[in-house]
Amino acid sequence: MSGPPRSIARVPLPLHPRADAGFGVLDVTEWFGETSGGIRTYLLEKANYVASRPWLRHTVVVPGLRDRITDADGVRLYRLAGPPIPGQRPYRFMLATRTLTRIVRHERPDVIEVGSPFIVPWIVKRATRESHLPLVYFSHTNVPRMFAPAEGAGNPLQRLLYRGSSEYLRRLDRLFDLTIVASDYTARELVRVGVDRVVKVPLGVDVECFTPSRRESVTETRARFGLPDAPLAAFVGRFAREKELHVVLDGWRDVERRCGARLALVGAGPMEAALRAHPYGHRVTFVPFVKEREALADLLASIDVYVAAGPIETFGLSAIEALASGTPILSVNEGAVVEHVEGSGAGRIYERRQGASVSEVAVQLFADDPGELGARGRAYAVAEHAWETVFDRLFAVYRTVRGA
Repeated sequence: MSGPPRSIARVPLPLHPRADAGFGVLDVTEWFGETSGGIRTYLLEKANYVASRPWLRHTVVVPGLRDRITDADGVRLYRLAGPPIPGQRPYRFMLATRTLTRIVRHERPDVIEVGSPFIVPWIVKRATRESHLPLVYFSHTNVPRMFAPAEGAGNPLQRLLYRGSSEYLRRLDRLFDLTIVASDYTARELVRVGVDRVVKVPLGVDVECFTPSRRESVTETRARFGLPDAPLAAFVGRFAREKELHVVLDGWRDVERRCGARLALVGAGPMEAALRAHPYGHRVTFVPFVKEREALADLLASIDVYVAAGPIETFGLSAIEALASGTPILSVNEGAVVEHVEGSGAGRIYERRQGASVSEVAVQLFADDPGELGARGRAYAVAEHAWETVFDRLFAVYRTVRGA
């Protein structure tokens, strides 16, 4: 999405008519920041899909530092000024209720997709109370597991938060015509709390960008990112508490001792200081967030193992990008990435919260045949997760909800 930024305050709506420009989808989410990962990638890839199809139109509304509009190729991006969410950099609150109402009236979408669970669903419902537009929710976040490990587990406060957030999801479900999920894991988690009107549409990967052919430049890529010349595993994503990266660090001293493999953490987030202070932190290579997709593709093809440490991942986009790059996965045994490992046969799975299990399984994975695992992973990504296939399926769901 390109084009000159314009202040919403200075440019009166409408900018130009769009109501007859084809089937329109409007996405609204708070989970979109300059250093955020999967949801941002999903929305930008959807924009690319729409831009090449003149019979479609796409509007994205996300928070930002200031009001701006970007408009090109059938895709319009609104950034609405919102304050930062405490402790959740780079995310911001979406609070512009009246502005969102104006946008909905002007854009006149056929379907609205909501991609975050807290404030946004309620302001979208308010903004559409006169239009009665179909609303779908894409469940990118496992809300109950953010607060507690499982129903009936944890301390009394965690159990209370789990029950409360489960009830909240049931209330949220009543706002929408349908909930979209990207994995069987997410579908099961929602059914567990009483949300069963769901349809699965897995996310995808740019298989032309993320490709094993980039392995031909491993030496140059590692030098560019300051990565060690040794067997190497890496995590790419947000350094957040729910990723449980400290467990990986707990086990990696033994991994390095037994097979010489080093570890890199690529990204940014609120747990970075704690991870650097970990007893093994001085041996970890920290790489800042990589925004450019080409650079990220180079990086994923330059490592030997991708680490998927988050036990509440609802899909695991970086894991699929790694598989498309010919890189096998070391995954925790909970969350959606397990499905990718089992479906591809290109990785191994360790026990959650067990540093010793991380160590044992990682050593086994480094001893496996990397060429065979890489070929399996690549074949799985191409067959199951090309973006064009994903969005063909997604827009079919939209049309069903719209009744078109």
